Amino acid sequence: MENIINNLIQFWQYTGFANCNLQYLIMIAVGILFIFLAIRFDWEPMLLIPIGFGILIGNIPLFAGLNVGVYEEGSVFNILYQGVQRGFYPPLIFLGIGAMTDFSALISNPKLLLIGAAAQFGIFGAYALALLLGFSPSEAGAIGIIGGADGPTAIFISGRLAPDLMGAIAVSAYSYMALVPVIQPPIMRLLTTKKERLIRMRPPRAVSPTEKKIFPIIGFLLTAFIVPSGLPLLGMLFFGNLLKESGVTRRLANTASGPLVDIVTILIGVTVGASTQADQFLQLKSVLIFGLGALSFVIATFTGVMFVKFFNLFLKEGNKINPLIGNAGVSAVPDAARVSNNVGREYDDKNYLLMHAMGPNVAGVIGSAVAAGMLLGFLA
Repeated sequence: MENIINNLIQFWQYTGFANCNLQYLIMIAVGILFIFLAIRFDWEPMLLIPIGFGILIGNIPLFAGLNVGVYEEGSVFNILYQGVQRGFYPPLIFLGIGAMTDFSALISNPKLLLIGAAAQFGIFGAYALALLLGFSPSEAGAIGIIGGADGPTAIFISGRLAPDLMGAIAVSAYSYMALVPVIQPPIMRLLTTKKERLIRMRPPRAVSPTEKKIFPIIGFLLTAFIVPSGLPLLGMLFFGNLLKESGVTRRLANTASGPLVDIVTILIGVTVGASTQADQFLQLKSVLIFGLGALSFVIATFTGVMFVKFFNLFLKEGNKINPLIGNAGVSAVPDAARVSNNVGREYDDKNYLLMHAMGPNVAGVIGSAVAAGMLLGFLA
């Protein structure tokens, strides 16, 4: 009888109930909240559901030595997490993004590239603020990239510059990507007049198949020569686009933009979520990172919209740009472009801004990768 009691006591010590505390319960609540927001409001469900469930996985209280946790060397989750730590998931995501992205809007109106560049001020604004709050230059660079609203880039950069903060940075970046439809519209309305919101832009010109084939080659060479340190992201982005536009690698493009990117999205979401263990995540630095992430996102939206307003001062009537597409300079494709279109149609239901907004939106993808390369260039 005594042996049975001892076995039961030992079994109890191995359970999550025996090892649980308030911190774990808080993180479990956060994971459930992510899943609820994804299902109830359809906020980036393909990101928030894997991350939310990953948070649940990572915050089951474990008895030390079970060798199943994400930070326990050799465990299954630790092996899957190597793709995040070593940075080979993000380039695969960029391959898929390139294979599913149409750069026609940007090619037809190259000046929209400047809007995507302007929105990257959110990254460097957050970098400066993080330095003021006492973060090291490397940590500040990793935090700043959240302003690009680009989860894979945030993971890639934090893995190189601030691996200890990767969980907080990645969850923050993906959270703000999901909250694009909530955060951006009030800023856009605040910064624009009714007259500006009603601006109708000229239809984009037709882009030839030859231009589409040449663009990824020229785009890669130009950006890679400027920031060689961004090679893994830029190379895979433009390579994926060439697979799409070449016309002779349809199977490869379909694989990259479909099954491959879906598999990597699942793995990156679950493992990033699992890395937010309560003892690692619930710290003052994590709270500051979430706050700086929000500020960087606001700065990016602000600078994108204000840059269009400034640029319009030099454009003739009939050629002006609707400032509502300035928000799309962040890298959240195509959600930010949809926000531009939806806000525009609130004031003129026949003013379709989606195709115009896709120009700065895809420019934002390139811009965030270039900004990441710049940060790596002087911080790594």
